Parts: sequence; structure tokens; C-alpha cells
Amino acid sequence: MSESRIQTTHAGSLPRPAELVLLYARRAHGQPIDEAELARAADAATRWVVPKQLEAGIDLVNNGEQTREAFFLYVQRRMSGFAAGGGRPPLGDVARYPAFAEMRARLTEQLTAVSNFVLPRVVDEVRYLDDSIIAEECTDFAAVLAENGLATTRGFLCAPSPGIIAAAIRDEHYGDEDAYLGALTAALRTEYKAVVDAGFHLQLDCPDLALERHITYADRPLADFQDFVARVIARLNEGLDGIPPEAVRLHVCWGNYEGPHDLDVPLADILPLLYEAKVGALVLPFANPRHAHEYRVFEAQPLPESMTLFAGVIDTTTNFVEHPEVVADRLENLARVLGGPERLGAATDCGFDTSAGFGRVAEDVVWAKLAAMCEGARIAEARLGG
Repeated sequence: MSESRIQTTHAGSLPRPAELVLLYARRAHGQPIDEAELARAADAATRWVVPKQLEAGIDLVNNGEQTREAFFLYVQRRMSGFAAGGGRPPLGDVARYPAFAEMRARLTEQLTAVSNFVLPRVVDEVRYLDDSIIAEECTDFAAVLAENGLATTRGFLCAPSPGIIAAAIRDEHYGDEDAYLGALTAALRTEYKAVVDAGFHLQLDCPDLALERHITYADRPLADFQDFVARVIARLNEGLDGIPPEAVRLHVCWGNYEGPHDLDVPLADILPLLYEAKVGALVLPFANPRHAHEYRVFEAQPLPESMTLFAGVIDTTTNFVEHPEVVADRLENLARVLGGPERLGAATDCGFDTSAGFGRVAEDVVWAKLAAMCEGARIAEARLGG
């Protein structure tokens, strides 16, 4: 972090061109596609999405996850052990509002998209099959950064938590959650290390550390969920062994969907556990209406001196373009409870298209929202003496 600048970034996925979404959706539904055509479309999309971020004013950019169909489902194409036919409990907050659930289902049926609820299952040993895939992704992204005059330190790439895979993809092989988490961690370490070794920042996508409270643990005591979070953090730390914490940021959210969210676990109930992660930064949402007030949690649970906070100040589920002054207000509130802006960055609450085609924000609105975030960061920076 720069002591004189509030760095701007986002939480990972960005809009994908319609051609690319269609290819991913067809493949996800079992239809044959030309893999070479998919690779060309993903490469073109990466070369399109990096300049778009720079035009909006983003400091720390990524490839928009154009090379992946969804933020964690892509691993089934890089690891062994997966087969079709998995399932997932419903979102607890959606299920308690039948009229909303019906409306949501109707809207979802109209999408050409890759669904995070059409899932595989694990039926054999999980191993990372070919590290040339992640190596190629890193090489291609580095080339695009160079084309835009950027060093690799201006870039980040994402990889999922073993916890979100273990929670969402049913285990029918290991028969023990800790064994399953261990195997996933060992496999994912290949990606964690490759990203950092290539010179990028690594973002760990860990919605499980909040979201699973109202899915897998909806009918269980809070303590059981907190135990799950602690166990996943311990596995993450194993996977990060030898990787400098300052090269890693951890993103946690309550699910990137428009919904009631009135069963979300309070941030205060999980934040001390998140502080145990061996990472240099947290990426947490504070823009959506259910969690905007939780910036005050840092007064009672101070951010460790070794960590930076990238605060979500832009919502990723609505087409409202936040006013830059609203963004500035949010950042100033956070700076006040953190004791200053020196360890504060600006981000989005989550990704804009976590599964290809499922984004609810129009592409042109996405860029306007990101530009508003960057303008708001500059306003806050000036007011805070940056």
C-alpha cells in the first residue's frame, strides 16, 4: 500500500463478452464446443478487459477471470476426481421467502449462463493434473500487462478456498471432511504458488467463510460454523506455507446475489477467525445494505497491524451507479475506525460475473461503477490528507 494513496481494485470477475459466455454455457450444459475457439475468445477477452480497468482508474487489475467459467467450478477441469451429479442445499434466506424464490427462479431460467448450483461431485482422489494450465494463464496475463505498460506487481489472480469446494461439491470418496479439505488444499497449492511465483498478488476467494452459515450450517449452532471457518483457515495457512503474506489477500462475502441476506452471519462472529489467516490483506464487503454498517466492527476488533483492508464500497448486484461522494463517505468512515487511511484500499463487494452469464449488472454500468469508485477514492484521499 502507498501511504499517500488509497489504492483501488476489485474482487475478481468482470463482464465477459457474449460470445465467451455462450461457449462456457454450452460446455457446462454438455454441448460440444471448439476448445480452440474458446481459448481464442478468452484471450481476446483478457486483452479487452485489462485496458477497460485502466480506463476506469483501477490501480490493481486482473484478467477478469475471462479464462474461467466460474470462480471455483473451473477446478474440475484442472483436477482429477470429479464427476457429474452433485447437489447443493438451498440458500436459507431465499427459501424463507417463497414469492422471492419463485421470482428469482423465473429470472434465472431466462439466463444463458453457467450455474453455481449445477455441480459435480468428487468420486475419486483429487489431484492437480497439469500445472502447465495455470502457468499458461499466468504467462498470458503477464503479456497483457506488459502490452499495457504494467509490471506484474500491478496484477492479481484469484484462486478458490478449499472450503468453498468442499462445501459446494459433495464428497463421495474421502468420507471425512478434514481429509477432503486436506486433499483440496494440496491440489490448490499448485495454483497459489504459481500465481505468486509469477509475480502477481494472489486473491483467495473464500465466500464459504461467511456464506456457508446460511447454506450448509443453516440448521446448526453458530459454534459449529465457526469451527468450520477455523478449520478452513488452518488449511489455507497450510496451502500458503512459504508464500509471503504480503503477496496474498483474502476475499470473504455472504454470497454475490441479490436477496434478503437476513440470515447472514454477523461479521463480528467471524472476523477474529479471519485474522488468523496468514495473508496481508482482507477484501470485505461494506457497500450492500445488509453489511454497510459493519465497518464499526473494527472499533472493537481492530485490524492487525500486519494487515490491509480492501473495503467493498461498490455493490455488485444492482445497476445503481454509486455517487463518488457516497464512496468517499464510506472510505472516510472506515479510515476513522482504522485509525487512518494508511492501510485502507477501495474495492467492490464481490465480482461482477462470478459464474459466466450470471452477472446482474450491465456491462456499461460496471465500468461506470468502477470509475465512480476510483473518483470517490480520490475525494476521500484528499480529505484525509493523502
